[in-house]
Amino acid sequence: MNVTLRTPAAPPMARKEPKRLELHGDVRIDDYFWLRDRKNPEVIAYLEAENRYTEEQMRSVEGLREKLYREIVGRIQETDTSVPAKIGDYYYYTRTEQGKEYSISCRKKGSVDAPEEVLLDSNLLADGHAYFRLGVFEVSPNHRLLAYSIDTVGDETYTLFIKNLDTGELLADRIFNTYYSVEWANDNETIFYNVVEPSTKRPFQVFRHRLGTPAEEDKLVYHEPDEAFTLNIGKSRSRDYLFLVLDSATTTEIRYLRADNPEGAFQTLLARRHDIEYDVEHHSDWFYLRINDTGRNFRLVRTPVSNPSPDAWQEVIRHRPDVLLESVDAFRDHLAIVERHQGLRRIRIDSLQDGSSHYVDFPEPTYTVFPTSNYEFDTRLLRFTYSSLVTPDSVFDYDMTARTMELKKRTPVLGGYDPSQYRSERLYATAPDGVQVPISLVYRAGLVKNGRNPTLLYGYGAYGHSIDPSFSSDRLSLLDRGFVYAIAHIRGGSELGKPWHDDGKMLRKKNTFTDFIACAEHLICEQYTSPERLAAMGGSAGGLLMGAVLNFRPDLFHAIIAKVPFVDIINTMLDPTLPLTVGEYEEWGNPLDPEYYAYMRSYSPYDNLTERAYPHILVTAGLNDPRVSYWEPAKWTAKMRTLKRDNTLLLLKTNMGAGHFGASGRYERMKETAFEYAFLLKVFGITE
Repeated sequence: MNVTLRTPAAPPMARKEPKRLELHGDVRIDDYFWLRDRKNPEVIAYLEAENRYTEEQMRSVEGLREKLYREIVGRIQETDTSVPAKIGDYYYYTRTEQGKEYSISCRKKGSVDAPEEVLLDSNLLADGHAYFRLGVFEVSPNHRLLAYSIDTVGDETYTLFIKNLDTGELLADRIFNTYYSVEWANDNETIFYNVVEPSTKRPFQVFRHRLGTPAEEDKLVYHEPDEAFTLNIGKSRSRDYLFLVLDSATTTEIRYLRADNPEGAFQTLLARRHDIEYDVEHHSDWFYLRINDTGRNFRLVRTPVSNPSPDAWQEVIRHRPDVLLESVDAFRDHLAIVERHQGLRRIRIDSLQDGSSHYVDFPEPTYTVFPTSNYEFDTRLLRFTYSSLVTPDSVFDYDMTARTMELKKRTPVLGGYDPSQYRSERLYATAPDGVQVPISLVYRAGLVKNGRNPTLLYGYGAYGHSIDPSFSSDRLSLLDRGFVYAIAHIRGGSELGKPWHDDGKMLRKKNTFTDFIACAEHLICEQYTSPERLAAMGGSAGGLLMGAVLNFRPDLFHAIIAKVPFVDIINTMLDPTLPLTVGEYEEWGNPLDPEYYAYMRSYSPYDNLTERAYPHILVTAGLNDPRVSYWEPAKWTAKMRTLKRDNTLLLLKTNMGAGHFGASGRYERMKETAFEYAFLLKVFGITE
């Protein structure tokens, strides 16, 4: 049953002077520019009024929200333990306890049966904070000290602490304004960390800190002045080298230093060259470089540590136009190589002893897999997590020599989950230019393709980020109510290689939107669903996708969920003081260039809203979001309210104490999911 909901008046909007924006002869009038000022009490009052309005509109399904939440919680093992990961003589792991929001970090010495040592209880650290996120967690080489960082606001700026694991006491060392990278030198007394620019939140400097000295005296190791680049620090699995990694959206430069020589100077491995990306692994006398200098999908070369000049490079794996070389992990006797072929990941093992190669076999035709917790260099075991749309996350240890694997843990799904009761498929939609776009979908067995199945189509399509077909126990609450869940593997991601990304960015960005529309049309044509039974979801850059397809084809969808949507692209990309703007010129283009401005102007969700009927829409935002400012979804919603000519729901839900990733606690995140699912069920008229 489809429903049309009659909604009361939306929250009142204060009348403000509109902002006149003119560029390249084009004039835009922005009536809601004033919402950018979060220091204005009227802005906060408006956001809070929108939240109250959203709660009022969802009150009729309050019981359903609670039921969904209980379902979602009821499927997880609330008290659970991760698979211990061996590092030296210790086994490190995290565990959760029923009723507690955050994980507890622990270790055991010598064996997994040894007594437990609690290193960090995030629940205690989070006490008194509405938001909490643990950033870095790095144990010193001698396992006696722990460097960890926390964010209690949601703006992704962290405070770094050092804990003495022998005594349990915090050292006096405390460093503010840090980001996600911290590495120990091998002397156990020196750490390297990166910091962010206060306004743009760009990690742009790395400092060296010696324990026991004031942070104000820390030595600046490197400053990256180019605003297109970010700066991070890493360490080789061999633990012999530290790496400064400088990345833009298209270009890389890496510098290296012996980890036992923290006072030394970093040396350049390969100077930056525009449009050349690479990363590095260390093994014995060699550096292994994954680099895209001869083709977009990368090749693998090795070069002597003593002479990393391109003149000394030796090719290990050539570039292949149909295979994306995603990552390389070096171990004592093997290289573990993750490739992507025909949209699916696969793992290749190369022996460094006899030169042989083989692939790890996986049982399903559509799945995802990724290496995880591989901290040791001197090991034959590769640990990876395997998952599919019907198979829960499964941690395996694979013996790279014997070619055997052992299942260490499969994430339990409580409540009698039976994978045989669900079906997954891989379809292909034809885009307007003839390109075949993959679709992964899952549904409950016995589905009848009669065009009446409620369907949720998810998409992202940006930054080369691939959305793989993985398992979600939360999703069962939709599947068990007759939903089809589908993922559109649209251009802008890297599912089909780096060219797949290239074909969905800059002046080809519209391919992302038309691919998604083609996927929606294909599901309708194949009778999985109909426009009256189809919803779409995307977040961040996927929220831009939602805004664009909403403008291009609002008739295709009954409902849209746009999470922290990047919808005011021109205004954001014209402001270099905002986080991410300059670094993303190579993803979207610079609107100061008339050609790019005209192209962005043609699809910008905020600028292309028109008077029309709209689907039911749920929009989310985070007040402290450094990636997509809260005012983008707020302005978009406000403008849409003045233009929509229907009685469909338009809801804005702003988390007033969080950032881009929403609530930080696991139960609070489940409540957010239950809210979104309740919205879908409400607008589809699906009752218990």
